[in-house]
Amino acid sequence: MSNKVYDVLKYIAQIFLPALTVFVGVVLKCFNYANTDIVITIMTAFDAFLGSVLMISNTNYKKNIEK
Repeated sequence: MSNKVYDVLKYIAQIFLPALTVFVGVVLKCFNYANTDIVITIMTAFDAFLGSVLMISNTNYKKNIEK
């Protein structure tokens, strides 16, 4: 994974997805959407998955630099 791709994905995982999740949750609650909790749970799980994958990638990258 290139540095540019990593930086974009890191921004998405740390800034964009959490903000989007809050926004979607508020909007869906305003419209009394019955499955708001499910949507928010899925979005949060995806963000956690992306963060984990990026952390693993970062750890592997640092190990390769130290060699």
